[in-house]
Amino acid sequence: MTTTAPHRHRDTSGTGPHRVGLVAATAAGRRHARTLAAAWPHARLVEADGVADALRTAWTTCDAVVAFLATGAVVRVVAPLLGDKRTDPAVVVVDEAARHAVALLGGHAGGANALAAEVAALLDARPVVTTATDAVDLPGLDTLGWPVEGAVAAVSRAILDGEPVRLVADAVWPLPALPPNVHREPPAAGPPPAGGYRVLVTDRIVPVDDRTVVLRPPSLVAGVGSSRGVAAAEVDALLRRALADAGLSPASLRCLASVDVKADEEGIRATADALGVPLRTWPAAELSAVDVPHPSEVVRAAVGTPSVAEAAALRDGGTLLVPKTASAMATVAVARHAPRGRLAIVGLGPGAADLRTPRAVAELRRAAVVVGLDQYVDQVRDLLRPGTRVLASGLGAEEERARSAVAEATAGHAVALVGSGDAGVYAMASPALEYADERIDVVGVPGVTAALAAAALLGAPIGHDHVYLSLSDLHTPWPVIERRVAAAAEADLVALLYNPRSRARDWQLGAVLATFAEHRPPHTPVGVVRNASRPDERVHLATLATFDPSVVDMYGLVVVGSSQTRLVGGRMVTPRGYRWRG
Repeated sequence: MTTTAPHRHRDTSGTGPHRVGLVAATAAGRRHARTLAAAWPHARLVEADGVADALRTAWTTCDAVVAFLATGAVVRVVAPLLGDKRTDPAVVVVDEAARHAVALLGGHAGGANALAAEVAALLDARPVVTTATDAVDLPGLDTLGWPVEGAVAAVSRAILDGEPVRLVADAVWPLPALPPNVHREPPAAGPPPAGGYRVLVTDRIVPVDDRTVVLRPPSLVAGVGSSRGVAAAEVDALLRRALADAGLSPASLRCLASVDVKADEEGIRATADALGVPLRTWPAAELSAVDVPHPSEVVRAAVGTPSVAEAAALRDGGTLLVPKTASAMATVAVARHAPRGRLAIVGLGPGAADLRTPRAVAELRRAAVVVGLDQYVDQVRDLLRPGTRVLASGLGAEEERARSAVAEATAGHAVALVGSGDAGVYAMASPALEYADERIDVVGVPGVTAALAAAALLGAPIGHDHVYLSLSDLHTPWPVIERRVAAAAEADLVALLYNPRSRARDWQLGAVLATFAEHRPPHTPVGVVRNASRPDERVHLATLATFDPSVVDMYGLVVVGSSQTRLVGGRMVTPRGYRWRG
């Protein structure tokens, strides 16, 4: 399968493939601008005869503007240039001392809020965002990544004011959490009832009033076939007519799809570009295996499959809404595809908030349902949006949490399954993915593991080959653990021992250390870190000869050095073995 993907929505993050114009009047401003330009390859300092002319030039030639000027000065220059917030560039203003990055214009539609955060991160400034939804920690209806139509301002105001708002969707889509005054109604088979404030999630053309917002989910796939040399205007007209006749919105197109020999068909590619959706193409052999209502031997003789439009629309499943319809040189068919739930498996790190990744935070704020061990969920409750549904449980319920998270995602929701450290290391990713199937999208969010946090506190014990071992026999028989420990000891690997000791397992750690002592000298360093990065963090160093297992409990991680590991300046160091040659 081949995919070509144009940008459907303008990307205004600092690192995206767009143009950021930097405007500065003073030496300090230019210095700050150079910091951004060095980090962002698509940012440039805009020069002109005067700062006002530079600002006007940046406005007309760039997708976003960062102005190192007074807010009032920027307002006076750009006010006459304002047109439509959907097409005007985002504007962020930074003060002379780079203390604040103010999202001045285009907070949601232009991406200024996100840009202000990125500018602030690079300049060690504070982002200033004043859009109402962001101020009260609600997702903006125009920030969900889908096309939006209708009374966005009026419905957003109703949500903010706590007025009843009905959410009516054709199916369950993985939306972020919405506050309790937004009442989700069962999927609607027919036209949604009018009255009151409404958010409609549909690919159908529906009447819109001054209290209605329509979100367009990416539910439609349009299969396209054509003769060689078809004009883009013909493809576009045929597709739009087919959608209109079926009462479907082109804003809900997920992609155009065709056979791979049409990957370079300019008329089809140009139509996809104009619609802002990718073009996906499939080998003829794959399309020929799709059951379609209107196969054609003429088409098979020409391209190797009895169907292009219908088969391409249905290649990933779905329901055919528009059977193939033709013009002089093109055919189209349209299928509706069911929503796919979203399961983010999120590693929260060892405990400290500043060791939690920005991606983990973003996924927690995107989720409508958060599942996890109660003590881990408590660490991140302040990050969850109002209306987030929390499914927390205690120790020993790992299997139940994994099943619950997958079930919620399979039902179409946006779910975050959280775990400490990295969720893929002795944590929730494995049990969850044993149940997850192709009906959901899975996103793995790595976290700082206990091993990495402990190693950083001990020095550099894992600078060379190392192994992770769990001493818990709840899931692995002890004889298996013994064999693995013996292999690691004989291989002279640094060993990081998870679940080293508990009240019910108080002898195994001593036995494991005795095994390592058979293969390493008595002065081999052994380190223990308890509750790395948390308020009661404790670091203990000893050797194989002097180590006392009683100092260890389930909150600690034990690191056993290799025969090469040394104590240098009170820190464990395993040499990497570099030999520099001049």
